[in-house]
Amino acid sequence: MSRLRLVLWAVVAGVVALLGLFALQLSRPKDDFVHSAMIGKPMPSFALKPAIADRPGLASTDLADGQTKLVNIFASWCIPCAAEAPQLAELEAQGATIVGVAIRDRPEDLAAFLGNYGNPYSRIGADDISAVQLALGSSGVPETFVVDGKGVIRYQHIGDIREDDVPLILQKLREAGA
Repeated sequence: MSRLRLVLWAVVAGVVALLGLFALQLSRPKDDFVHSAMIGKPMPSFALKPAIADRPGLASTDLADGQTKLVNIFASWCIPCAAEAPQLAELEAQGATIVGVAIRDRPEDLAAFLGNYGNPYSRIGADDISAVQLALGSSGVPETFVVDGKGVIRYQHIGDIREDDVPLILQKLREAGA
């Protein structure tokens, strides 16, 4: 009888502890910020050929020229990339310099995509085997990095940039020296 009572108290204590853990987790503020391992680190060394004929390719040395930039990882086959196109155009209109890394794309598909959705990129490098994407720890497209004038990553935005993300990205650009 006393053994049964002891087991019941252990079950009750376990349930109370679990509910306490749930309450503790629910009481913490939501954190949407991506804690990237790359923030504060220099861009990995790379040199990508041009992805399309009318824009130069992209190299890591282009990102250490003293000018803060947005590095957008994208692809023509990416539906969220099309959805973020108006926001990239807005960021460009607000003075952001945007360079692109086109992931596993064909020049003709990329040209059609840029013709349909606009081309905010001053440079676009072709990352045919996702080597730069993987070196950045990027898990998908689109992703965008704020890179300061020394080529150091200051902010990472995962997913498509939405209208309400534009002010934060502009703030991160200013904080990085733009």
